[in-house]
Amino acid sequence: MRAMMGFKALREHCRVTWIERERGWIGMPEDVVTVLANEGFTECKRETTTSRRDRQPAGGVWQGVDARTGSVASAVWISHAAWPRALVFLEVDGEAVTGSALGAP
Repeated sequence: MRAMMGFKALREHCRVTWIERERGWIGMPEDVVTVLANEGFTECKRETTTSRRDRQPAGGVWQGVDARTGSVASAVWISHAAWPRALVFLEVDGEAVTGSALGAP
């Protein structure tokens, strides 16, 4: 697993939280995408969906490639009007970035 130091810092500052039951992270998608970009991933795809009446994004996807290593990162998130943060699923090179992968308790 790639060293994701920026993502570890997000967790240490309580910007993301691993939810084992959901097998995903609770956080702000833009925080996750910013960390991936700072880790060397260049955005190649970003899409959001708007299926709710309020036209706010119900979810989205982001993909980036690290040109130095050929690694690919993907973030998929689900938002809900009643949630302050989104449920984010993160993979690097097809391997899920989980709480245990980052040393979560």
